[in-house]
Amino acid sequence: MITRRTLAAMTLATAAAGPVPAKTPVRPIVIAHRGASGERPEHTLTGYTLAIDEGADFIEPDLCCTKDGHLVVRHENEIGGTTDVAGRPEFASRKAEKVIDGEKVTGWFTEDFTLAELKTLRARERLPALRPGSARFDGLAAIPTFQEVLDLAKAEGRRVGREIGTYPEMKHPAYFAGLGLPLEGRVLDALKTNGLNSRTAPVFVQCFEVEPLKAFARLGGRARRVMLVSQGPAPVDVKSAAGIKAVAAFAEGLGPEWPLVVPTADGGLGPATALVKDAHAAGLQVHPWTVRAENVFLPPKLRRGTSPADHGDVEAVFKALYAAGVDGLFSDFPGLAAQARER
Repeated sequence: MITRRTLAAMTLATAAAGPVPAKTPVRPIVIAHRGASGERPEHTLTGYTLAIDEGADFIEPDLCCTKDGHLVVRHENEIGGTTDVAGRPEFASRKAEKVIDGEKVTGWFTEDFTLAELKTLRARERLPALRPGSARFDGLAAIPTFQEVLDLAKAEGRRVGREIGTYPEMKHPAYFAGLGLPLEGRVLDALKTNGLNSRTAPVFVQCFEVEPLKAFARLGGRARRVMLVSQGPAPVDVKSAAGIKAVAAFAEGLGPEWPLVVPTADGGLGPATALVKDAHAAGLQVHPWTVRAENVFLPPKLRRGTSPADHGDVEAVFKALYAAGVDGLFSDFPGLAAQARER
């Protein structure tokens, strides 16, 4: 039993020790979604470099495989919309129709080209009507490999004097495995080669599919894994605490589409959901995607101007997500995300 004398002594000791310091908030990371993709053609070294100059902590390369087994950086394995391949007569016969993750897609595909062939192509803006400023840089940059992005992150980190991380996404891994070009081992080999296969390395490996994240770990992958989830049908239910807890069994992070954290309501932003709180309780970091500045991507009350390409009040989205306690976020405009974080 604690006597009054003992309690008094404990109180005096606590007072002598001074006030208990408040827990220091974790500074959310800014993840450059495909680079500074609101200002330069996506997945280019120039776009990644600009993102780093604007304050990005991580750069995101989406990974697809070539015919000869190399990892290249494209948002999709179909490259008709992000390169000049459609205007290259020597590759006209490569145009094909394929079924990828249950959907028919027509175009040109990374798995039908060698790395040397892909290196002859040049990147272009995927959304030229919305981003004409970025489209001015069409034709200037080549398709990078994963290794080139890792090299860039290391070199740029030295240049700017701070650590720059990479946040690779395995694209359509089940599809590529069916072609005999599995991604998981290739990603792991690249991380091992670069000394990045650890929990403390500045790397997150992300995927929309559950099994590839599990397979990555079974192969010996130790880098942190992130389960991506959209607002639509998903392999896991992150709207419940039980579903989030299930994710924590095979991942260290959760990447929800941002309205799953801060829903849209009455044409604007509603109160934050319990997702961040539940994820943190399960030991998961939360990195929502993808905040874009153009009106077309914002709820009606945040739009400014008359054009879908005009920039709206995107800072309201950044502020709401930061206030919800996210550990980081993806943006096509990393400079705006970094500025909002500092404010």
